Amino acid sequence: MMYQTRSAASQARSAFRLPDGVYNRHDLKRNTTLDCDVVIVGSGAGGATVAAELAEGGLDVIVLEEGGYNPTESFNANVRQMLGELYRDAGASASLGNPPVLFQEGRTVGGSTVINGGMSWRTPEAILDRWDKEAGIHKVSAKEMDPFFSRVEERIHVAYQDPHTVGRDNALLKEGADAKGWNVIDNRRNQLHCAGTNNCAFGCPTGAKRSSLVTYIPRALHFGARIYSNVRVERILRKGKRAVGVEGRVSLPGWKLGAKVRVHARLVVSACGSIHTPALLKRSGFRSPSDQLGRNLSMHPNAKVVAVFDEDVRGWEGVHQAYQVRQFQEEGFLMAAVNIPPSVLAMTAPSYGAALGELMQEYNRTVIAGILVEDTTLGRVVTLPGGKPVALYQVNDADAQQLVRGVTLLCELLFAAGARKIYLPFDGVEALHSPDEARKLLSRKIDKSGMEIVTVHLMGTARMGADRSSAVCDSYGHVYDADRLMIADASLFPTPIGVNPCQTIMTLATRNAAHILNNLSRYTR
Repeated sequence: MMYQTRSAASQARSAFRLPDGVYNRHDLKRNTTLDCDVVIVGSGAGGATVAAELAEGGLDVIVLEEGGYNPTESFNANVRQMLGELYRDAGASASLGNPPVLFQEGRTVGGSTVINGGMSWRTPEAILDRWDKEAGIHKVSAKEMDPFFSRVEERIHVAYQDPHTVGRDNALLKEGADAKGWNVIDNRRNQLHCAGTNNCAFGCPTGAKRSSLVTYIPRALHFGARIYSNVRVERILRKGKRAVGVEGRVSLPGWKLGAKVRVHARLVVSACGSIHTPALLKRSGFRSPSDQLGRNLSMHPNAKVVAVFDEDVRGWEGVHQAYQVRQFQEEGFLMAAVNIPPSVLAMTAPSYGAALGELMQEYNRTVIAGILVEDTTLGRVVTLPGGKPVALYQVNDADAQQLVRGVTLLCELLFAAGARKIYLPFDGVEALHSPDEARKLLSRKIDKSGMEIVTVHLMGTARMGADRSSAVCDSYGHVYDADRLMIADASLFPTPIGVNPCQTIMTLATRNAAHILNNLSRYTR
């Protein structure tokens, strides 16, 4: 058994030089035991934020990340390579249900912040009020949360996009919304003079997107935190109800596992997302007195359309989602334009053979746009023998109809912007050529099983609440009926929030880290 101290030097390096304090599989060739004040599982929006805040507060912090360390200079437009390097399951994870919902999670240092679009919105005040009134969460009003939102926004540089980086695809979305008289707003994004390379989903090659990789991770390292990549945490160590550390294995190429890694800590923080956090707790023998661990999974279902214009659009030029159409936000859905690389579009297009060839020949003239629905149904996460998590999620009839209505309105917008043909995410439904054809969708019966639905927003499987009989965690992320165990990811959300969740995750993590620092005696006795 090898014991590493905080000052142990790394001897092996990857092709890209690792920053001081970051280690990978080459540094962990033998069974290793580490000690620290706080161990954090996951390095995304929640984990990296908690790490930076607690390290700055003087605590000895270790972060364990299943994925590798991939620096900015490694990011490129090779979709196959980036899917393999940055995504869990190469981006092909799916829930079981009718229809299955394809979802994506980051698996790299920086987590899903490395592959998201950078949208940065505060939690809507109505949602915070709901969390206060219905879940009884302590000090969660917009006024009380404002200093934490502001701290996060300063750290990740939330700002509007420079106008010259807005591409033609997003300009057309805005033109259509303006023509319809609909409310459309500039997107707030965590970026610093984004160059508009539209490579957000495969790692920002300029570092302009202020993901955790280039903000909170360096800050955590500056204050002495250690980051161990390529470590798959298998269970939380415990003494009775107290979490005392974690144990995992080094993740090797080819899905193989290497040496054991054990970390002893005074506080354990799970920040591995709404699918893997409940699975980790269940594998470790923790049970919620409410029986809600793994339940209440919400997904923000998304559906996309592909609109063909007569002009060259060149959607790969410009920023990812420069605008959001908010006309129907109170009714439960948003609209935005995104660009999808040709290979991914071909794989997910509702066309085959010659029809697919025709669509791809027009790729340069397409606008790919989508809707995000605030779901009214809930799924759950179960674990298979061996502890692997599976998401079960059934789109209900109301949300399916909302998807159809949202797609209909989005098509009307795109026709108003000049589209001549629109391909739909509904199997067996022909491409549309006019707004009148779009409106007829509302009277058609569209089978849920033929809908193409995706998401990158997974929430709610370990929700916060004042009542331990209905929640998994208290108002600050402490797991009920457990000691020294906290959660810091979107599984804390009591409800879906209707907007991009990244800033909400970071803000809750900042707030809850401050609570730790203000109550240190709870974790040191």
